[in-house]
Amino acid sequence: MTDDEFEPDPEHVAVLREIADDVRGDSSERKQLSNILYRTSDIYDPDEQTDPEDVIRNVKFILEVVERGGLDR
Repeated sequence: MTDDEFEPDPEHVAVLREIADDVRGDSSERKQLSNILYRTSDIYDPDEQTDPEDVIRNVKFILEVVERGGLDR
């Protein structure tokens, strides 16, 4: 995959964030998936400085926090 595949694209941002909002719910799994989708949208947001590697690191962190039972543990 090349960097030009992740050029800023407000339409991609809007679609991913709309899906994230639709997915979000009360369960931790739904919140987790919504957060991952929202973070993924940052790749296409011209106001964000992120790349796929940042998203992967963030997703791993989200999954580790969930596995530990939350941030407070």
